[in-house]
Amino acid sequence: MRAVVRQAVRDVRTAPPPAPVEPPADPTVAAARAIVDDLVAVNHEIGELMLEVAPAYLSDTDATDVLALLCEQIGEPLEHGLAARRYAMSGDRRALHGTVL
Repeated sequence: MRAVVRQAVRDVRTAPPPAPVEPPADPTVAAARAIVDDLVAVNHEIGELMLEVAPAYLSDTDATDVLALLCEQIGEPLEHGLAARRYAMSGDRRALHGTVL
């Protein structure tokens, strides 16, 4: 049952947006955009891990107690873990601003 619910939540949750169709003309901008896209994709995966430990129905305050140990074990600051969790729930990159990006 747990696996079915997890898959249903994954199906409903918004995946990271695809990269823009037209790459920028400036190679430096294109390289920077690729780095940011990779960072965002990794944080989406970290956010999904955080959601497995602290489900979406928990507030950030309640999730803090649960995620503190996990973040310590994987070497991720708690604020980054919470931001990745919010990003995995919303699919909105703005959740990562100020912490990861």
